[in-house]
Amino acid sequence: MSETTDRKAFRVRLQTMIDEVRDRIRDGTYPKDSYLPSESALAKQFQLSNNSVRKGLAQLVEEGLIKKVDKVGSRVTGAKHYKKTTLNVVGYPMNNRDLDFTGIIEEFQALYPSIQITWNEHVPRETFALGQYLPSIVKYIRQATADLILLDHLQFRELIENGHADLLNEVEPAEETFSFLNEAFSVEGRMYVQPVIFSPVVLGYNREHFRQAGLQEPDSGWTWDDLVRAATRLTVPNERNGFYFYRISENRWPLLLLQSGMPFAGADEAEEKRNYAGTRLLDSIRLYGKLTGNNAFFPNYMAESPHDTSRLFLEGKISMTLLTYSSMNDLKHSDLDYDISAVPFIHYPVSLLTIMGIIVNKNSQNKEAAQLFADFIRSRETQESIRRRTLSLPAMKPAAIMPIRDDFNRPIHDSLFREIIPSYRTTSDLNMPVSKFKPLLNVLKLFWSDLIDETALCEQLKQL
Repeated sequence: MSETTDRKAFRVRLQTMIDEVRDRIRDGTYPKDSYLPSESALAKQFQLSNNSVRKGLAQLVEEGLIKKVDKVGSRVTGAKHYKKTTLNVVGYPMNNRDLDFTGIIEEFQALYPSIQITWNEHVPRETFALGQYLPSIVKYIRQATADLILLDHLQFRELIENGHADLLNEVEPAEETFSFLNEAFSVEGRMYVQPVIFSPVVLGYNREHFRQAGLQEPDSGWTWDDLVRAATRLTVPNERNGFYFYRISENRWPLLLLQSGMPFAGADEAEEKRNYAGTRLLDSIRLYGKLTGNNAFFPNYMAESPHDTSRLFLEGKISMTLLTYSSMNDLKHSDLDYDISAVPFIHYPVSLLTIMGIIVNKNSQNKEAAQLFADFIRSRETQESIRRRTLSLPAMKPAAIMPIRDDFNRPIHDSLFREIIPSYRTTSDLNMPVSKFKPLLNVLKLFWSDLIDETALCEQLKQL
């Protein structure tokens, strides 16, 4: 029997034990306040190790069906019945791709059939643009039209910076969640959002193109100069370009600015600190323009969304691009021979970190059921399910680092995210309020389009 087959058989036996014990609690075979068979008896019955049985029982503890009594056993607390409830969840159009959200909902409703989930997946994409989602979130919370809301780190920052911390419930950090994710959703030691998934920005590349060009594949020592040289050699006129990405995404353009290691000065700081001429920050801004404006390898393609980039990469029209683990879900059913590497750097080897989390509406009329769903999403079982069913990275460390063997087209260096954790930075490290991001990007676009010079750029940056 192969190792993969053996692992699948183990998972089937473990899930069978969990399902059967759960069913026997619900149908009264194991009545409330009774004790389950011993761990050794369950291990023998389901052909599992005692450690595996304990893992299954831990899930039933999370579901509130049993309680572990030290040195005694597992006492049945009884299945809790909820009144018929409908929860409205508001999220991104990409949640199903990145989380297998439909699958999560189905699994939750199998456990709690009286709780129905309405997922508002048809909200127009424009609603989620920077600056557009905040009014919707505030409205959802105040009018209690959504019970749970999915949001990213930038939207969380918008809420806090606009004085809406009072609209959020404080939550307890999950012990097994990566600490840097809990910190990203915390203010003055108080955490307000449960992290669900995360990803650094990485460099994706077509391995076949590199072989054809006789090039060594990228590594963590690459600078942007190395990328330029490779991209130039990878470009084949009228066939493919060496490098491209969706340049105006807020999960892409701040990357090089972060690599300067130089935050923006606050408006109340001395004027000399707000003079960016000759600084590392200006170097990074200038380099971004040179990269994206070099038609020798960066095509002047009018992308309408990040999906356009994924499609070009899949079709072999571009050899390298900037990816997140979430965006790699566009590639998971393909036969593309690709891999990932740390992004090249200019001053410091830094990667931009993206994070998605969930909040329970403090004004929800169904708060207990809503919290139950939020806890289900961050449970060990669901976090492991996200890892198995998608290429996304779950927020829970044991789920993110567990070995994966499946039929998905995962990159060879799938574990790269673990190696580059010290490089992670968020947009908070730019010291620029989210409200200034659009004005900042507008100024940068003028400079990158040669519509203003460096003197005008530095002057306008000073005014932000």
